Amino acid sequence: MTGFGRATGEHQGITGVVEVRSVNHRFLEVLLQLPRRYFEKENEIRSIVKRYAVRGKITITATIQNPDLFQQSLGYQPERAAVYYQLLRQLQSQLKIREQIKLEHLLRFSDIFEQSEPAELSEAEWTLFQKLLQEALHAMRTMRREEGEFLTKDIQQRLKKIQQLLEKVEKLSIQRIPRERERLRQRIAQLFESDEIDEYRLEMEIALLADKLDVTEECVRLRSHLEYAHRLLRTRKTEVGRQLNFLIQEMHRETNTIGAKANDAEISQLVVQMKEEIEKIREQVQNAE
Repeated sequence: MTGFGRATGEHQGITGVVEVRSVNHRFLEVLLQLPRRYFEKENEIRSIVKRYAVRGKITITATIQNPDLFQQSLGYQPERAAVYYQLLRQLQSQLKIREQIKLEHLLRFSDIFEQSEPAELSEAEWTLFQKLLQEALHAMRTMRREEGEFLTKDIQQRLKKIQQLLEKVEKLSIQRIPRERERLRQRIAQLFESDEIDEYRLEMEIALLADKLDVTEECVRLRSHLEYAHRLLRTRKTEVGRQLNFLIQEMHRETNTIGAKANDAEISQLVVQMKEEIEKIREQVQNAE
Protein backbone atom coordinates (compact mmCIF):
# COMPACT_ATOMS: atom_id res chain seq x y z
CA MET A 1 0.00 0.00 0.00
CA THR A 2 1.16 3.53 -0.69
CA GLY A 3 1.99 5.98 2.06
CA PHE A 4 4.27 8.86 3.04
CA GLY A 5 5.54 10.16 6.34
CA ARG A 6 7.85 13.04 7.28
CA ALA A 7 9.22 14.15 10.62
CA THR A 8 11.56 16.94 11.69
CA GLY A 9 13.19 17.58 15.05
CA GLU A 10 16.19 18.64 17.12
CA HIS A 11 18.23 17.02 19.88
CA GLN A 12 21.33 18.43 21.60
CA GLY A 13 21.96 20.89 18.81
CA ILE A 14 21.49 18.29 16.07
CA THR A 15 18.64 18.87 13.61
CA GLY A 16 17.21 16.31 11.25
CA VAL A 17 14.53 15.38 8.71
CA VAL A 18 13.43 11.78 8.10
CA GLU A 19 11.11 10.80 5.24
CA VAL A 20 9.47 7.42 4.68
CA ARG A 21 7.84 6.40 1.40
CA SER A 22 5.87 3.22 0.82
CA VAL A 23 4.68 1.69 -2.45
CA ASN A 24 2.87 -1.53 -3.24
CA HIS A 25 4.77 -4.78 -2.84
CA ARG A 26 3.75 -8.34 -1.99
CA PHE A 27 6.37 -8.58 0.75
CA LEU A 28 8.15 -6.19 3.09
CA GLU A 29 11.25 -4.65 1.51
CA VAL A 30 13.14 -1.86 3.27
CA LEU A 31 15.48 0.38 1.26
CA LEU A 32 17.84 2.60 3.26
CA GLN A 33 19.16 5.71 1.55
CA LEU A 34 21.25 6.85 4.51
CA PRO A 35 24.86 7.90 5.20
CA ARG A 36 27.40 5.15 5.74
CA ARG A 37 27.58 5.72 9.48
CA TYR A 38 24.04 4.29 9.72
CA PHE A 39 24.94 0.96 8.13
CA GLU A 40 25.81 -0.63 11.47
CA LYS A 41 22.25 0.14 12.63
CA GLU A 42 20.59 -1.45 9.60
CA ASN A 43 19.10 -4.41 11.49
CA GLU A 44 17.74 -2.15 14.24
CA ILE A 45 16.17 0.15 11.64
CA ARG A 46 14.48 -2.79 9.92
CA SER A 47 13.15 -4.01 13.27
CA ILE A 48 11.58 -0.61 13.89
CA VAL A 49 9.96 -0.64 10.44
CA LYS A 50 8.43 -4.08 11.07
CA ARG A 51 6.45 -2.64 13.97
CA TYR A 52 4.61 -0.37 11.55
CA ALA A 53 4.34 -2.39 8.32
CA VAL A 54 3.96 -5.96 7.13
CA ARG A 55 3.98 -5.39 3.37
CA GLY A 56 5.28 -2.79 0.96
CA LYS A 57 8.51 -1.44 -0.49
CA ILE A 58 9.55 1.18 2.05
CA THR A 59 12.27 3.74 1.32
CA ILE A 60 13.85 5.70 4.19
CA THR A 61 15.86 8.89 3.66
CA ALA A 62 17.34 11.25 6.24
CA THR A 63 19.07 14.63 6.33
CA ILE A 64 20.93 15.21 9.59
CA GLN A 65 22.73 18.47 10.40
CA ASN A 66 25.33 17.96 13.12
CA PRO A 67 27.54 21.09 13.56
CA ASP A 68 30.27 19.17 15.38
CA LEU A 69 30.49 16.53 12.67
CA PHE A 70 30.45 19.20 9.98
CA GLN A 71 33.51 20.93 11.42
CA GLN A 72 35.31 17.64 11.93
CA SER A 73 34.61 16.43 8.42
CA LEU A 74 35.93 19.55 6.63
CA GLY A 75 39.53 19.55 5.39
CA TYR A 76 41.78 20.76 2.60
CA GLN A 77 44.61 19.51 0.42
CA PRO A 78 47.69 21.78 0.82
CA GLU A 79 49.64 19.85 -1.82
CA ARG A 80 46.87 20.38 -4.33
CA ALA A 81 46.70 24.08 -3.45
CA ALA A 82 50.45 24.39 -3.98
CA VAL A 83 50.16 22.83 -7.45
CA TYR A 84 47.40 25.24 -8.41
CA TYR A 85 49.47 28.16 -7.10
CA GLN A 86 52.50 27.15 -9.21
CA LEU A 87 50.31 26.77 -12.29
CA LEU A 88 48.87 30.23 -11.72
CA ARG A 89 52.41 31.63 -11.34
CA GLN A 90 53.41 30.07 -14.67
CA LEU A 91 50.31 31.43 -16.35
CA GLN A 92 51.00 34.85 -14.85
CA SER A 93 54.53 34.83 -16.20
CA GLN A 94 53.60 33.60 -19.69
CA LEU A 95 50.80 36.13 -20.09
CA LYS A 96 52.80 38.88 -18.36
CA ILE A 97 50.01 39.59 -15.91
CA ARG A 98 51.01 42.10 -13.24
CA GLU A 99 48.18 41.35 -10.86
CA GLN A 100 49.25 39.39 -7.81
CA ILE A 101 47.92 35.91 -7.12
CA LYS A 102 45.58 36.07 -4.13
CA LEU A 103 43.79 33.56 -1.93
CA GLU A 104 40.48 34.31 -3.62
CA HIS A 105 41.94 32.96 -6.87
CA LEU A 106 42.79 29.63 -5.24
CA LEU A 107 39.35 29.41 -3.60
CA ARG A 108 37.81 29.05 -7.04
CA PHE A 109 39.27 25.53 -7.23
CA SER A 110 36.73 23.67 -5.13
CA ASP A 111 38.63 20.39 -5.12
CA ILE A 112 41.22 21.93 -2.78
CA PHE A 113 38.66 21.40 0.01
CA GLU A 114 37.01 18.12 0.89
CA GLN A 115 34.36 16.85 3.25
CA SER A 116 34.81 13.36 4.62
CA GLU A 117 32.06 11.12 5.93
CA PRO A 118 32.16 10.71 9.75
CA ALA A 119 33.09 7.15 10.58
CA GLU A 120 30.92 6.72 13.68
CA LEU A 121 27.34 7.51 14.55
CA SER A 122 27.03 9.51 17.77
CA GLU A 123 24.54 8.46 20.43
CA ALA A 124 22.77 11.83 20.25
CA GLU A 125 22.32 11.58 16.49
CA TRP A 126 21.05 7.99 16.73
CA THR A 127 18.55 8.99 19.43
CA LEU A 128 17.21 11.79 17.22
CA PHE A 129 17.03 9.54 14.16
CA GLN A 130 15.05 6.84 15.99
CA LYS A 131 12.55 9.40 17.26
CA LEU A 132 12.05 10.94 13.82
CA LEU A 133 11.87 7.56 12.11
CA GLN A 134 9.06 6.38 14.39
CA GLU A 135 7.15 9.62 13.89
CA ALA A 136 7.50 9.34 10.10
CA LEU A 137 6.45 5.68 10.15
CA HIS A 138 3.42 6.55 12.26
CA ALA A 139 2.40 9.21 9.72
CA MET A 140 2.92 6.74 6.88
CA ARG A 141 0.80 4.11 8.64
CA THR A 142 -1.99 6.65 9.18
CA MET A 143 -2.00 7.43 5.47
CA ARG A 144 -2.00 3.72 4.61
CA ARG A 145 -4.92 3.12 6.94
CA GLU A 146 -6.93 5.83 5.19
CA GLU A 147 -6.22 4.14 1.89
CA GLY A 148 -7.16 0.81 3.48
CA GLU A 149 -10.56 2.20 4.52
CA PHE A 150 -11.26 3.16 0.94
CA LEU A 151 -10.12 -0.22 -0.39
CA THR A 152 -12.23 -2.05 2.19
CA LYS A 153 -15.40 -0.30 1.06
CA ASP A 154 -14.59 -1.00 -2.59
CA ILE A 155 -13.87 -4.69 -1.93
CA GLN A 156 -17.06 -5.06 0.10
CA GLN A 157 -19.10 -3.64 -2.78
CA ARG A 158 -17.48 -6.05 -5.21
CA LEU A 159 -18.12 -8.98 -2.89
CA LYS A 160 -21.79 -8.01 -2.74
CA LYS A 161 -21.92 -7.84 -6.52
CA ILE A 162 -20.40 -11.33 -6.77
CA GLN A 163 -23.01 -12.53 -4.27
CA GLN A 164 -25.81 -11.10 -6.43
CA LEU A 165 -24.39 -12.73 -9.56
CA LEU A 166 -24.05 -16.02 -7.69
CA GLU A 167 -27.73 -15.96 -6.72
CA LYS A 168 -28.67 -15.52 -10.37
CA VAL A 169 -26.41 -18.44 -11.34
CA GLU A 170 -28.03 -20.69 -8.73
CA LYS A 171 -31.51 -19.80 -9.91
CA LEU A 172 -30.66 -20.43 -13.56
CA SER A 173 -28.90 -23.67 -12.69
CA ILE A 174 -31.97 -25.05 -10.91
CA GLN A 175 -34.22 -24.01 -13.78
CA ARG A 176 -31.97 -25.73 -16.33
CA ILE A 177 -32.20 -29.28 -14.94
CA PRO A 178 -35.88 -29.90 -15.91
CA ARG A 179 -35.27 -28.39 -19.33
CA GLU A 180 -32.20 -30.54 -19.89
CA ARG A 181 -34.14 -33.62 -18.71
CA GLU A 182 -36.92 -32.97 -21.23
CA ARG A 183 -34.43 -32.20 -23.97
CA LEU A 184 -32.67 -35.49 -23.35
CA ARG A 185 -35.98 -37.37 -23.36
CA GLN A 186 -36.94 -35.84 -26.71
CA ARG A 187 -33.59 -36.67 -28.26
CA ILE A 188 -33.78 -40.28 -27.12
CA ALA A 189 -37.37 -40.55 -28.35
CA GLN A 190 -36.25 -39.39 -31.79
CA LEU A 191 -33.52 -42.00 -31.86
CA PHE A 192 -35.88 -44.82 -30.88
CA GLU A 193 -39.12 -43.82 -32.56
CA SER A 194 -39.85 -47.41 -33.53
CA ASP A 195 -38.46 -49.09 -30.45
CA GLU A 196 -39.49 -49.11 -26.83
CA ILE A 197 -37.47 -46.76 -24.59
CA ASP A 198 -35.70 -48.29 -21.61
CA GLU A 199 -37.01 -46.00 -18.86
CA TYR A 200 -34.52 -47.32 -16.30
CA ARG A 201 -31.58 -46.59 -18.59
CA LEU A 202 -33.10 -43.22 -19.39
CA GLU A 203 -33.40 -42.30 -15.71
CA MET A 204 -29.80 -43.30 -15.13
CA GLU A 205 -28.65 -41.05 -17.97
CA ILE A 206 -30.78 -38.22 -16.61
CA ALA A 207 -29.32 -38.70 -13.12
CA LEU A 208 -25.79 -38.58 -14.51
CA LEU A 209 -26.64 -35.50 -16.53
CA ALA A 210 -28.21 -33.79 -13.52
CA ASP A 211 -25.15 -34.52 -11.42
CA LYS A 212 -22.92 -33.11 -14.10
CA LEU A 213 -25.02 -29.96 -14.45
CA ASP A 214 -25.50 -29.44 -10.71
CA VAL A 215 -23.28 -26.64 -9.39
CA THR A 216 -24.83 -26.50 -5.93
CA GLU A 217 -21.64 -27.67 -4.21
CA GLU A 218 -19.50 -25.06 -5.95
CA CYS A 219 -22.05 -22.32 -5.20
CA VAL A 220 -22.13 -23.26 -1.51
CA ARG A 221 -18.33 -23.13 -1.26
CA LEU A 222 -18.17 -19.83 -3.12
CA ARG A 223 -20.80 -18.31 -0.83
CA SER A 224 -18.80 -19.52 2.17
CA HIS A 225 -15.68 -17.81 0.80
CA LEU A 226 -17.61 -14.58 0.29
CA GLU A 227 -18.93 -14.60 3.85
CA TYR A 228 -15.48 -15.30 5.27
CA ALA A 229 -14.02 -12.44 3.21
CA HIS A 230 -16.60 -10.09 4.71
CA ARG A 231 -15.63 -11.24 8.22
CA LEU A 232 -11.94 -10.69 7.53
CA LEU A 233 -12.59 -7.14 6.35
CA ARG A 234 -14.55 -6.42 9.53
CA THR A 235 -11.91 -7.82 11.89
CA ARG A 236 -9.16 -5.42 10.66
CA LYS A 237 -6.46 -7.73 11.95
CA THR A 238 -2.90 -7.67 10.63
CA GLU A 239 -1.97 -9.69 7.56
CA VAL A 240 -5.58 -9.79 6.38
CA GLY A 241 -4.25 -9.25 2.88
CA ARG A 242 -2.53 -12.65 2.77
CA GLN A 243 -5.67 -14.44 3.91
CA LEU A 244 -7.78 -12.53 1.40
CA ASN A 245 -5.31 -13.39 -1.33
CA PHE A 246 -5.74 -17.11 -0.58
CA LEU A 247 -9.54 -16.74 -0.52
CA ILE A 248 -9.49 -15.00 -3.90
CA GLN A 249 -7.64 -17.98 -5.38
CA GLU A 250 -10.28 -20.34 -4.02
CA MET A 251 -13.11 -18.12 -5.28
CA HIS A 252 -11.56 -18.06 -8.72
CA ARG A 253 -11.27 -21.87 -8.71
CA GLU A 254 -14.94 -22.36 -7.78
CA THR A 255 -16.06 -19.83 -10.38
CA ASN A 256 -14.08 -21.61 -13.08
CA THR A 257 -15.72 -24.92 -12.14
CA ILE A 258 -19.19 -23.37 -12.28
CA GLY A 259 -18.51 -21.99 -15.74
CA ALA A 260 -17.15 -25.31 -16.99
CA LYS A 261 -20.07 -27.36 -15.68
CA ALA A 262 -22.86 -24.97 -16.61
CA ASN A 263 -22.46 -25.17 -20.40
CA ASP A 264 -25.02 -22.39 -20.74
CA ALA A 265 -24.63 -19.03 -22.49
CA GLU A 266 -26.51 -16.99 -19.88
CA ILE A 267 -24.68 -18.55 -16.95
CA SER A 268 -21.36 -18.16 -18.77
CA GLN A 269 -21.97 -14.42 -19.08
CA LEU A 270 -22.63 -14.19 -15.35
CA VAL A 271 -19.49 -16.20 -14.62
CA VAL A 272 -17.43 -13.81 -16.74
CA GLN A 273 -18.75 -10.88 -14.71
CA MET A 274 -17.92 -12.70 -11.48
CA LYS A 275 -14.37 -13.33 -12.71
CA GLU A 276 -13.94 -9.66 -13.55
CA GLU A 277 -14.89 -8.64 -10.02
CA ILE A 278 -12.69 -11.33 -8.47
CA GLU A 279 -9.72 -10.19 -10.57
CA LYS A 280 -10.20 -6.56 -9.47
CA ILE A 281 -10.26 -7.66 -5.84
CA ARG A 282 -7.16 -9.82 -6.39
CA GLU A 283 -5.20 -6.83 -7.70
CA GLN A 284 -6.08 -4.83 -4.60
CA VAL A 285 -5.42 -7.46 -1.94
CA GLN A 286 -2.01 -8.34 -3.41
CA ASN A 287 -0.61 -5.36 -1.49
CA ALA A 288 -3.06 -4.99 1.38
CA GLU A 289 -2.00 -5.70 4.96
